[in-house]
Amino acid sequence: MDGVMAKKPQNDDKLDDVLDEAKEAFKLASDSEDDNRKEALEDLRFARLGEQWPRDVRRQREIDGRPCLTLNRLPSFIRQVVNDARQNRPQIKVHPVDSGADVDVSKVFDGLIRGIQYNSKADVAYDTAIEFSVSMGFGYWRVTTDYAHDDSFDMDINIDRVANPFAVYGDPHSTEADSSDWNTSFVIENLTRAEFERKYKGAEAVDWDNLGYARLQPPWADDDHVMVAEWWTRTEITRQILKLAGPNLTPMVVDALKFAPAKDAFAALGYKVVGERPTKSWKVNQKIMTGAEVLEDNPWAGKYIPIVPVYGDEVNVEGKRYFRSMIRDAKDPQRMLNYWRTTSTELVALAPRAPWIGAAGQFDTDSAKWATANTTNHPFIEYDQVGGAPPPQRQPFAGPPAGAIQEALNASDDMKAIMGIFDPSLGERSNETSGRAILARQRQGDRGTFHFADNLSRAITHTGKILIDLIPQVYNEERVVRVIQQDGTQLTASVNQKQADGTVLNDLSVGKYDIVVDSGPSYETRRDEAAAEMLDLLHAFPQAAPAISDLLVKNLDWPGADEIAERLKAMQPNPQAQQQQQQAQQQAELQHQQNLEQIKVQGDQAREQIKVQAVQQIETFKAQKAVEVDQAKQSFQQRQITAQNQIEAAREDRDDANDYRIMMDKTKIDALAKIIVAQITAQRPVAGNDDSLIGQVEAEQ
Repeated sequence: MDGVMAKKPQNDDKLDDVLDEAKEAFKLASDSEDDNRKEALEDLRFARLGEQWPRDVRRQREIDGRPCLTLNRLPSFIRQVVNDARQNRPQIKVHPVDSGADVDVSKVFDGLIRGIQYNSKADVAYDTAIEFSVSMGFGYWRVTTDYAHDDSFDMDINIDRVANPFAVYGDPHSTEADSSDWNTSFVIENLTRAEFERKYKGAEAVDWDNLGYARLQPPWADDDHVMVAEWWTRTEITRQILKLAGPNLTPMVVDALKFAPAKDAFAALGYKVVGERPTKSWKVNQKIMTGAEVLEDNPWAGKYIPIVPVYGDEVNVEGKRYFRSMIRDAKDPQRMLNYWRTTSTELVALAPRAPWIGAAGQFDTDSAKWATANTTNHPFIEYDQVGGAPPPQRQPFAGPPAGAIQEALNASDDMKAIMGIFDPSLGERSNETSGRAILARQRQGDRGTFHFADNLSRAITHTGKILIDLIPQVYNEERVVRVIQQDGTQLTASVNQKQADGTVLNDLSVGKYDIVVDSGPSYETRRDEAAAEMLDLLHAFPQAAPAISDLLVKNLDWPGADEIAERLKAMQPNPQAQQQQQQAQQQAELQHQQNLEQIKVQGDQAREQIKVQAVQQIETFKAQKAVEVDQAKQSFQQRQITAQNQIEAAREDRDDANDYRIMMDKTKIDALAKIIVAQITAQRPVAGNDDSLIGQVEAEQ
């Protein structure tokens, strides 16, 4: 089912008009694409099926028993471009663009789109389309909707591949590079009558003669098959939009038809209509039909026809668009390669085997061996000596035809030059020796085919716009959806969830969002590159190891790498704790600053008080010291008088002592003189020394 809801059409008088209009639109689209389809089919058969010899030439050579070698080198060139696109698949990113949009909701959109791509295996659709684009000039995928589960009423969006690009017919009047301006399109399917009855009629027998099927002409029907077509139309319509606003409320724009049933709810929230105007919009519809009846009539919720083309090399000539494959101009060099390699092989195969040359009679003895000497290896062969003739000699092989081989090499080089892919891009060795030179030559090859990858990016961008337009219509109720982060982590998120305060969590219907496509290596490739760069960083700056060790291990493709990364991360300081610690530190510093200011004020006050007290204490101290100085002066004067008196008394005592001593000394001298005189008179010698005489004098005294 490709619509949000399918319904059977009612048979009315307008049915024939609808069928006629559809047939006319299909004929116009078919005629417009006829040239592109013929060329694309020939390219596809030539490059992928190896049908490279013209039928009449192959038939004639087979009749003549001549070889028709096919050395198909084109698939390697095709795979080079396709696999490069696989490795660098564009990624859809959603960005908010107005005041009603929210960054968190844009992340939900991101994860939801990745979930849609993952669930529907969109990578298969992308790869199939780019492969057809490179091989034949165009490819397609489509966006569909279906029930999420067999027992659910929730709808999911899918991205499905188009395995047969020839089943799609686009708008012949389209001019946009991504075909976002398609207003009509067909997707056809040829079914046998039995398959048609089983699929659309519930195994009910169809009256092939009375329902108009008998009058159908090819391609709508033949004797055994009937063509079922999905006819997509997009019609411009006019609708009313309202601008709502209210006190302390964010203004919003709603459709008038959606506002009417929810008028009371908006009024309860405080919203009022402050503006109204008509605007242009689009209505998309899908009819599943045959040439005789309309089987289903399904309205589509989005504003784009959900079929996305991926074009090859686009050329517009006088208003007609031509879509060319990468190999279209390389078919002639490929035919030349096949022809010249076939010719060289044929010439070598038909060349006579190298004969033995000798004189007549030299081959008589071992004639049987000589007869098979150019086809069989013999250990030895005897020959007959004839006169002075030399032994038989083998004529040298003329060698492969150099001209044919050179032309084959020229054809190979022509293919590379035409497609812009050279030896380094194909993994072959060349004259470049440094890594930078080799990479530069490889990038030169990438630039030669970059328009194919760029067209894929445009197609994926258009797909993102289809999804952004469709998601609010399909995921329009409260539900839990799977979202996938960029690193592949799968999570769940609630969308359109009403909160107790009346707000809606992750409201997908509010705000405008835009699409940006990031072209480059896949996440796995970028992870490997990040790991290599981190290792180089650690070699240059080992001190960074503690800070990035968990990130490095996370990007390494090891069993258990995630667990090791988590353990290393646990050893890292917790950012939230660090933030809290920083906040606490800032608060402590602020409190400390406030305390310092308070202490400064208190200190200033204390200093003033101390200064006053100090002045008072100094004055008191001065008064006390003045009294003490006076007392000290008086005491000093008193002591001075006392000391003077004592000195005078001591002087007097000293004088008395001196007088006494002098008198005693005089007495001693007198007594000594008497003793000496007496001894002299008695004519006795003076006994002893002076000290003994003085002692004697003192004893007598």
